[in-house]
Amino acid sequence: MTPPSEPRTKQLTRVLSQLWRRVFGAADVGLSASGGVTRKSANWVPIRSLSSRHKPRIARHLRALPAQDRYLRFGYAATDEQIDRYVAGLNFKRDEIFGVFNRRLELVAMAHLAYSVDPQWATCAEFGVSVSSHQRGKGFGAKLFGHAVMHARNQGVNLLFIHALSENVAMLKIARHAGAAVQRDGSESEAYLSLPQATLDSQISGLVQEQMAELDYQLKMQANQFRQWLATVQEIRQGVRDARQTSRGP
Repeated sequence: MTPPSEPRTKQLTRVLSQLWRRVFGAADVGLSASGGVTRKSANWVPIRSLSSRHKPRIARHLRALPAQDRYLRFGYAATDEQIDRYVAGLNFKRDEIFGVFNRRLELVAMAHLAYSVDPQWATCAEFGVSVSSHQRGKGFGAKLFGHAVMHARNQGVNLLFIHALSENVAMLKIARHAGAAVQRDGSESEAYLSLPQATLDSQISGLVQEQMAELDYQLKMQANQFRQWLATVQEIRQGVRDARQTSRGP
């Protein structure tokens, strides 16, 4: 007689095997509008959840955005002071903020998934994203959007909202590609994406990707610390060589 738990055990094993191949096969995991998992590109991007301790990095990333990018991200030409207020007001307990770090642990792309504070709209969330100008063309915006969709689904969100300027072609293209309905009202556009319910696949996928991104971050941190140590050692060695040369005289 087949144990009652066997079908779920087989399902879990199958999902874990698929996730192992996706992550270690360096394939990006995306979500279609119908909730299916798709392979989007050959490059996996580690997307890490941010916390309040990352506020200085977030501020540096946003402050480094050129005027036009600030305009597209916030809907107005945000000043440094306005960006600082935005960063100070981030609620890491309620919302989810994700980021992509380069090998030097500089934040080069980030997304803000803001959950509704109104109980009437408890199953709704808003998405916003920014990418450093020198990191364009790598698909970070689309990858962050897919990551946010997965997390939103797992939190019970069924409607994802995007408010963007109509000239923000890149963001609206990402939304349309995901199946969102886009409504234009003059200089502004609104996109609505209905999300399917969470599945075992989406829940485990979110967990695995989070763990892999954390491992990637820790490795980058160790590498960065080693480079700093190596630079210090080389500086000391050079100082010793210079001192010896001086003591020998001309």
